[in-house]
Amino acid sequence: MAKKEATTKAAEVKETAAKKSTTTKKAAAPKAAALIINAENIGFKAGDVYQTLAAAEKALSVKEIAKKAKISEEETLMGLGWLFKEGKLSGTEDNKVVLA
Repeated sequence: MAKKEATTKAAEVKETAAKKSTTTKKAAAPKAAALIINAENIGFKAGDVYQTLAAAEKALSVKEIAKKAKISEEETLMGLGWLFKEGKLSGTEDNKVVLA
């Protein structure tokens, strides 16, 4: 009889511990999408940046471009680098970018 009580107690302890661990766990932080760095992907991001600047018809900051293009700031910077290298952009004194 003592063995049955011990087994029951052990099961209760495990159940209680399981409940506590599930209620005290914090939600996992959402994972950011993997940033794929290759010429094709950066070229697409450059296109997103170019289209955003063309639609805005004014100088925009990196943060503004990223928000309007719905891409990350890192992707925006890669696209900007591509477009600067091609001579399609120029910078302004207030750290904004405009089509050349």
